[in-house]
Amino acid sequence: MTFTVSIQTQDFDVSQELSALRAGDARVGAVCSFLGTVRERNDGSSVASMELEHYPGMTEKSIAAMMEEAKQRFDIFAARVIHRVGLLQPEDQIVFVAVTSAHRGESFKACEFLMDYLKTQAPFWKKEVTPEGARWVDARVSDDQALARWGIEASNSVAP
Repeated sequence: MTFTVSIQTQDFDVSQELSALRAGDARVGAVCSFLGTVRERNDGSSVASMELEHYPGMTEKSIAAMMEEAKQRFDIFAARVIHRVGLLQPEDQIVFVAVTSAHRGESFKACEFLMDYLKTQAPFWKKEVTPEGARWVDARVSDDQALARWGIEASNSVAP
């Protein structure tokens, strides 16, 4: 079983990551993945750039714990999480989550669980530059609600 986390500034090749994740594992019948990119609009404003910050070591440890939880909940063989930090532009790849299993159902659920957890619990801070100036991106109520589906309560969001 391979469960890896990479926090990095450089871009990544999705095809290479998927190939590496399933290589040499004949048990794999399903690979599900999610790729997130920087949007050009958010909360009604255009976004010129986004800067992501994190606590090195703490962020990787948090995501590794999240992956361990996914292993306990779902019948999966491997998972890969890549999250970029630093200055990013609209359309840049920002996050990649991929999961392997024997059947698609477990991979789909585990991938969604990891994204919901990553979106709300991983220690990242995002700052967008808009025509109105720079602003920190707040957690959304919908993200906390998505995590609650898995029986995990979070209160990261700021009420509108």
